[in-house]
Amino acid sequence: MSAVPRSEKPAGRFRRMLDRLSSSQEDLESEELREDSQTAGCIRIGDCQDRQIVTVTGTLRTVTLRPRAGVPALEAELFDGSAALDVVWLGRRSIVGIEPGRKLIASGRVSMSRGRRVLFNPKYELRPLGRE
Repeated sequence: MSAVPRSEKPAGRFRRMLDRLSSSQEDLESEELREDSQTAGCIRIGDCQDRQIVTVTGTLRTVTLRPRAGVPALEAELFDGSAALDVVWLGRRSIVGIEPGRKLIASGRVSMSRGRRVLFNPKYELRPLGRE
């Protein structure tokens, strides 16, 4: 046995193919999202700290209308393969293009609310639908 863990060894074509065949669909999608985040030059959501100004990218998993203190708030869960982050637009009931499955880039200051990372009223850019 070697001292280097399998995940750190350079993988050959056969090993990569075998890993892809034995991985679940969710694992493959998470890996693709992590790679997408890296190529876009964004920070991974799992690496975001409280009060840090960040630019993140990922796929919207859920979009809901949930009032906060009597004010309408559109909430979406953004997932990049490493962790999830709540994106909240205060005072909005809907935003064209903000829907589950859509990819976007969001920028703003991360805060922690009830143990979850949250971006309030971020600057955002919708990513093109389909393959880029």
